[in-house]
Amino acid sequence: MHKDHKYIEAIKNNDSALIAEIYSTHFAKIERMVVQNSGTQADAADIFQDALIDIYYKAFNGFILTCPLDAFLYLICKNRWLSRLKKTKNEKVTFIDSGGYDNLGQDVFKAAEILQQQDAKQKLLDNKFKELGDSCRELLTYCISGKPLDEIARLMDTSYGYIRRKKSDCMGKLVALVKTSPEYILLLN
Repeated sequence: MHKDHKYIEAIKNNDSALIAEIYSTHFAKIERMVVQNSGTQADAADIFQDALIDIYYKAFNGFILTCPLDAFLYLICKNRWLSRLKKTKNEKVTFIDSGGYDNLGQDVFKAAEILQQQDAKQKLLDNKFKELGDSCRELLTYCISGKPLDEIARLMDTSYGYIRRKKSDCMGKLVALVKTSPEYILLLN
């Protein structure tokens, strides 16, 4: 049972304080997803409400939440919105997913588990990135943003050759920090 299971119980027992917390914490992401994909704010509200009703019925059938509510709710809403889009349009639907939940398939539980693993990996990487020195963080930030090495060299007031070597060194340091972390070993299991 995931710690967010308390929200399932809140929906089941009509706990208005925790239900309000669900809305304040999760609705904006659902709204953004729906609006970015040909919907309106009203559509997003309908989809979100329908998802909560789905969860309500599941709760009475003994449903146990084993993943973060955020991921579970997002996937329910995404699937409901895609279904609605497909019903209203007789063409293939192109779905924009800025929440990082794309290509997860139809198995909500498996997809939520994958999201949880991806989230843990991203947190580990972010934490280890912060442990790098200032110049490595600056260089890798430029690289991640897609800037070419010659432009990075100009921005950092150094040579192209130095930037190439430094990038390789910084990536090596980051990989070493990640691989020697106890969290990394846990993620492998």
